[in-house]
Amino acid sequence: MTAPRIVVDVDNGVPPWRQVRDQLVLLISGGVLPVGTRLPTIRQLAADLGLAAGTVARAYRELETGGVLTTGRRQGTVVAALPSHAPDPLAAAAAEFVAVARSLGASEGEALDAVRALYSVE
Repeated sequence: MTAPRIVVDVDNGVPPWRQVRDQLVLLISGGVLPVGTRLPTIRQLAADLGLAAGTVARAYRELETGGVLTTGRRQGTVVAALPSHAPDPLAAAAAEFVAVARSLGASEGEALDAVRALYSVE
C-alpha cells in the first residue's frame, strides 16, 4: 500500500495532527484517495512522516468522527465518504503540488516559478 502524499511542516505553527487531517481531506475531496481506498496503518503513516503514532491517530479519529474514514479490524482504515465541507478540486491539486514541492525542498518562489513556466507553455 502506498502512503498518501502528505508533508508535515513542524515549523509552520499548525499542529501536525491538523496538517495530516487537512491534507487527507484535500486528497480525498480531490479524488486522489477515492472512497474505498485503504489507508496506511497509524503506525506506518506515523513512521513515514516521522511523527508520533498518537498524532496520526488523532487525525484519523477526527476524520472517523466526521464519517470520512472507517476503521475495522479486517479492512483497516478506509475512506468511507467525501468530506461534507469538501474544497474544490483545484485546491486539492494545489495542496498535493505544495506537498510534493516541499518534499523536494523547493522554496515557495521556486514552486511558483515552476507553475508560471508551465502556464506560459502553449
